[in-house]
Amino acid sequence: MMPSENPPPNDTDDGFPLSSAVLWRAYEQSHEAVLVSDGANRIIAVNEAFTRLTGYTAAEVVGRNPSILASGNAAPEFYNAMWESLSQYDTWEGEIWDRRKDGSIYPKWLCISVVRDDRGLISNYVANFTDISASKQAADRLAQLAYHDVLTHLPNRLAFESQLAHALRVCEREGRQLALMLIDLDNFKNINDTLGHHTGDELLQQVARRLRESVRASDLVARLGGDEFVVVLPEIEGPQTAARVANKIQVAVAENYWVGEHLLYTTPSIGISLYPGDGSDPGLLLRNADSAMYHAKNAGRNNHQFYASRMNEAAGERLQLENELRHAISTISPENCQFSLHLQPQIDTATERVVGLEALLRWKNPTFGMVSPLRFITMAEETGLIQPLGDWVIWEACRLTRRLREHGINDVRLAINISAQQLRHENLLLLIQGALACYELNPRDIELEITESTAMQNPEITLSILDQLSAMGIMLAIDDFGTGYSSLAYLKHLPINRLKLDRSFVTDIETDVNDAAICTATIAMGHSLGLELVAEGVETEAQRDFLAQLGCDVLQGYLYSKPMPFEDVVVYLKAHPEIIG
Repeated sequence: MMPSENPPPNDTDDGFPLSSAVLWRAYEQSHEAVLVSDGANRIIAVNEAFTRLTGYTAAEVVGRNPSILASGNAAPEFYNAMWESLSQYDTWEGEIWDRRKDGSIYPKWLCISVVRDDRGLISNYVANFTDISASKQAADRLAQLAYHDVLTHLPNRLAFESQLAHALRVCEREGRQLALMLIDLDNFKNINDTLGHHTGDELLQQVARRLRESVRASDLVARLGGDEFVVVLPEIEGPQTAARVANKIQVAVAENYWVGEHLLYTTPSIGISLYPGDGSDPGLLLRNADSAMYHAKNAGRNNHQFYASRMNEAAGERLQLENELRHAISTISPENCQFSLHLQPQIDTATERVVGLEALLRWKNPTFGMVSPLRFITMAEETGLIQPLGDWVIWEACRLTRRLREHGINDVRLAINISAQQLRHENLLLLIQGALACYELNPRDIELEITESTAMQNPEITLSILDQLSAMGIMLAIDDFGTGYSSLAYLKHLPINRLKLDRSFVTDIETDVNDAAICTATIAMGHSLGLELVAEGVETEAQRDFLAQLGCDVLQGYLYSKPMPFEDVVVYLKAHPEIIG
């Protein structure tokens, strides 16, 4: 629109000369709306484009002030600045919102020029304008894409960094505390790898909604990428406030998810850093929260940890360990291998003969020495390195089984642990068939163990894969039974041969009535389904006797032997030929 206030006084009332046919034709045929007013800012002419854009005909506006187009959204200061520019420079342009005849408002780009006569007095104002609704929508969309995550519609890393920097400035000015929570989803990679990115994306969308619902409207929730989210609490009383919110997030995120036909579970590992104690700039706070988050992972996942300075040292060590693990896996060869399999005997309860050996992975690193499997196997799962490492375990287990046969030990089966990623990898069946054929083994020479939680991830796919393995003649076992979410209705459909009681139930079986009841019920249930029961972690004769009374079929633990290198296992078995099954 033209300025909605009257212009400065003007001594002339002359109209705009429209004598030129060429100028008139250009004026009428212009795609831009054109409005001409006299020196007193009364409209004297408009073109067809003006009518198409505003809905007003020339007859309806001639003689009136351009303020009839005003939307009412601009403040007086806006018009004051416009008139100041026209007075000083004879021109003004900018964005303004106007109102059409039908009452709808729209943004337009307006250019106003002053026309002066020979005496330098204002004779006319000429305004050209276009509707910029489409371009503004495109700009708004670009801004949305630039500052928001496309998948979850949460602020992205760029927006997070900007908003965090602003929140820190406010905290510094007003003496407030702030908490930053870095949230990583446990086992998300397994879900994404096994069920596909579409399922993983929908799970992330549901998690984003739960996070947003768990905090105040004034709190910031953003997605940094992958399965990493961040929550910023810009005004807290102290660490206890952050802890309460973290507990609320844990409960909300850990609830089950329905994604299509899949019932899924994930939990959050949360690292918390506090301003000003843990840092005063965004980068440092985020790094410290990251260190705390890895501490939460190492503490068992599904928990929250606050940052402490010692975590920086631990985070650096973890990065070095991960690099060493990558190098060790990438350079595996017969001449250079940091990994080995130790074998632990499995004893038939009734005959006390060795009927099997469980292959347990060990890593001896030149820098870190012997690294705990609890540490490096978890790291391998988080980084995707478990796939190549697990493939090596299968080949090495088959090689050692062939060597057992060469030593005359023929009736002992070797049990191999299979990760969730391996179980659902398309090459698993071909890999096992190839390893068995290479070492001239029978499928009954090996046993594959999967954890209960792995079996419950996408039951339909798991059942299909286990059916194929069973059809090959491979023995199948559920490991760590009693620690997951499996149901009898599902369990009876799996083509498994064995249930392995988790060691946590065996440890206190003599003194804890609950553990004793669980073991009793599990053994009875397993036998009713025609399954063999194996108890892990048997360390005392009292535990052995108790389990034997319950009818447990096979025992495994330090009472009989710790996991041993291959050569020691051969010596152990040959020294006790009567116990070889």
